[in-house]
Amino acid sequence: MFELTDEYIHQLREAILDDNKQFVESRLEELLPQDIASVVPELEMAQARYIFNLLDQKHQALVIRELDENFRVEFLETFSAEEIANYLNLIDSDDAADILNEQENPEEIIEKITDEAKAKDLKDLLHYDDDVAGGLMQKELIRANLNWSVNKCVEEMREQAKRVGKLYSVYVVDDSDKLLGRVSVKKMLLSEEETMVSDIYDSEIISVDAFMKANEVAELMKKYDLVAVPVVNNYGKLLGRITIDDVVDVITEKAEIDMQVMSGITSPVEEEDSIWDLTRSRLPWLLVGLAGGILGAQFLGLFEGMLSKVTAMAFFIPLITATGGNVGIQSSSLIVQSLARDPNFNDFSFHRFGKGFLLAFINGLAIALVVGLVNLLLMNDLKLSMVVSVALFHVVIFSSFLGTITPLILHRFGVNPAVASGPFITTLNDLLGLGVYFIIAAALY
Repeated sequence: MFELTDEYIHQLREAILDDNKQFVESRLEELLPQDIASVVPELEMAQARYIFNLLDQKHQALVIRELDENFRVEFLETFSAEEIANYLNLIDSDDAADILNEQENPEEIIEKITDEAKAKDLKDLLHYDDDVAGGLMQKELIRANLNWSVNKCVEEMREQAKRVGKLYSVYVVDDSDKLLGRVSVKKMLLSEEETMVSDIYDSEIISVDAFMKANEVAELMKKYDLVAVPVVNNYGKLLGRITIDDVVDVITEKAEIDMQVMSGITSPVEEEDSIWDLTRSRLPWLLVGLAGGILGAQFLGLFEGMLSKVTAMAFFIPLITATGGNVGIQSSSLIVQSLARDPNFNDFSFHRFGKGFLLAFINGLAIALVVGLVNLLLMNDLKLSMVVSVALFHVVIFSSFLGTITPLILHRFGVNPAVASGPFITTLNDLLGLGVYFIIAAALY
């Protein structure tokens, strides 16, 4: 695997400054398009163009396909519409459509595409949003008519395969292009030339509607271990296919968004985004945390008299709040994972809460014993050790319950449950932990 290092970039920059094409070309020969796409953004724009010009057109197109979206938009501003069109001719239609959507002049670029079929495919794909099946699909696929012989089918496959980069299945259609099923390449190779496609195709096939949500497509392909799935319209007409590499991108993007939400970032952002966008995405949940902190401070004021008498109690406030927050996040993360795997998951059963209570009881007991013994040895204060231990025990149980039920409730009301694993749970558990701590302290003191 290629490893991008500062030394590698330094050597490349020096070679470009010295116009040492032989050295640069020898370096590029060792790399795949994906690797070159990680190198190019580390260089100045003129240096990036220098490297790019040393590649043949096919490799240039593949590198453009792999570039980070933000950099690609800036990089392609230095190319003419005709140059971009030539690159789009050389890559799959789904990737080409994504690049077109990033440009300010997509119509002008399409007009420059010499392959009429490719231009028509791209016009069709531009009608779909990125978050639906039509926005993920590529038009390149192999289709066979139900009434063809195997010999005819193989001949057509040879012709159609010139436009198809990856061959997974041959889709069987009728005279009106309605999807009927699929036939494996292996079955065709093992069949006699005169055999009809209608006699060997498999009518059991999973397909998706062009407007199905991208997340639902990803879940379906993951559930049934599909490497490709055909896309049809409302009348069952075959429009294109979605391959596993596009679904991996959807799953990765969803995971990144969930991680941001769990961290208290309310909208998808990247480090390169503007200060305003970054602030707008982070500030709301920081304000929630701030509100929780203010409430916590006011809550502490109610027990000012107790703190003034037993000042050592203040030492354990961070321990109480941190433990409650950690337990709550652990519990909610398991529920959020279950909801991510199965959107229909909504288990409020006695078995789930009984299991969760038993787990919290064991964890709480272990934590309480450890903290109690350590406090007793270090501070030699039996009453304070009891207060802290008993409080921690109850905080673990309550926080576990809160962390389990909050994502389920949010999901029931249509709110993204990943929110529950971030500042929302932490803030609630801080207040809960402080309340339990001082109520138990008031009772035992």
